[in-house]
Amino acid sequence: MTETSLLKQALRSVVSGQVKAAADPYRPGWHLAPPVGLLNDPNGFILHKGRYHVFYQWNPLACAHGAKFWGHWSSADLLSWRNEPLALVPSEAYESHGCYSGSAVTDHGHLTLIYTGNVKYADGSRTAFQCLARENANGEFDKTGPVLDLPEGYTGHVRDPKVWRKGYHWYMVLGAQDLSLQGKVLLFRSADLLNWDFLGEIAGSNLNGLGEFGYMWECPDMFRLADHDVLICCPQGLPAENDRYLNTFQSGYFVGHLDAEKAKFPHGDFTELDLGFEFYAPQTTQTDEGRRLLIGWMGIPDGDEFYQPTVENGWLHTLTCPRELTLEAGKIIQRPARELQQLRGDVQEWQGLADDAPVWDVTKAEVEIETGQAFSADFGGDLLLRWDGECLHLTRKNRRTGLPEERVWRGLLRKLTVLCDSSSLEIFINDGEAVMTSRYFPVLPALLNFTGHHPITLRHWLLADCVLE
Repeated sequence: MTETSLLKQALRSVVSGQVKAAADPYRPGWHLAPPVGLLNDPNGFILHKGRYHVFYQWNPLACAHGAKFWGHWSSADLLSWRNEPLALVPSEAYESHGCYSGSAVTDHGHLTLIYTGNVKYADGSRTAFQCLARENANGEFDKTGPVLDLPEGYTGHVRDPKVWRKGYHWYMVLGAQDLSLQGKVLLFRSADLLNWDFLGEIAGSNLNGLGEFGYMWECPDMFRLADHDVLICCPQGLPAENDRYLNTFQSGYFVGHLDAEKAKFPHGDFTELDLGFEFYAPQTTQTDEGRRLLIGWMGIPDGDEFYQPTVENGWLHTLTCPRELTLEAGKIIQRPARELQQLRGDVQEWQGLADDAPVWDVTKAEVEIETGQAFSADFGGDLLLRWDGECLHLTRKNRRTGLPEERVWRGLLRKLTVLCDSSSLEIFINDGEAVMTSRYFPVLPALLNFTGHHPITLRHWLLADCVLE
């Protein structure tokens, strides 16, 4: 299908569906969500010439995983966002089944996208091309086309390039599946973004002391943090282990030291980034002052996503809030980006027994909870957060089966910060020691009810909407 035809169909879908989607009471006030259709992975997260850019996997034609476009937002402050021209449309033969995920860099002053062109064949086979597109004077992107074909020794599942510059070279990590159906991360190097040399496999199943560790690794992201190298990735195919790996697919990180010349990345254990129900495909960027920011998809592929009620109103999924990352004692700490504090209204504070706590509206709110003793918090009758002195339990009913499902964090609780936005919760434990991110669909307005016989300290702020131009 030609680019013009695809653009016409996308425009028709947006014009005909955006009023209904915007009126959905579960529409977020300060998280990014698609105007219509399905959103998934954030792509090309970058600070370029004073503006943050977030691209995103988008099917504007339906709440389904079809041929993906790249939508595009930008912001000067992570609070007021502007809709930019549609960045990529899957109109060429080398991307016939979707402009899949990738990243963005600044090259000679120009915003440049590196993404995967996905191609599927009638016999069920597939291939992938790593492609380039550069921004022009109109804020649109001109495609260069493929710059890397499918590397030898791997299936058609090779995708999600993350590119960065160090010294005189560009480096790229790619998620991949080898011919033994084992997940890997591949490292490449280039002088010009056009010609790439394969350096080797730096992580994956049966490498660096791991045994079999998933049949495909998606969405790799490698960056420097506190004199260490961090590899974020999304291994698919990890079996559940007690309280670990409970989602369909996982998202986590390794900390180590990359030797690019030798294509070696000795690293420690895999740690999940988020212990909630919906979190996947995170991507990071660095600010001018050196902060490392992360934003992720508040969803899970191949989960129960199509049972969410927003589908009836023609839209599906949101991104997470932007988060600041630090590395402390070998562990990633995630905190809400400090800019988000500007959304706060007046604070309400309360101390006493949990049973006596006030009932607050948390439809769009931030709540701080300080206690080490047992309590329960009911969010809008749809999600229950319970601390029993040893474990933090997050419980809801599965929207497909109606059966209870639970996620768990174990540790010593001191403080919770809960960011609420119409149909989502992001729970930061002990100032970012762990996070639990989830969609939920409460009776609105969403009311927060506490129970418990022990003292608790609470703070509550209503949060303003972000501006979307």
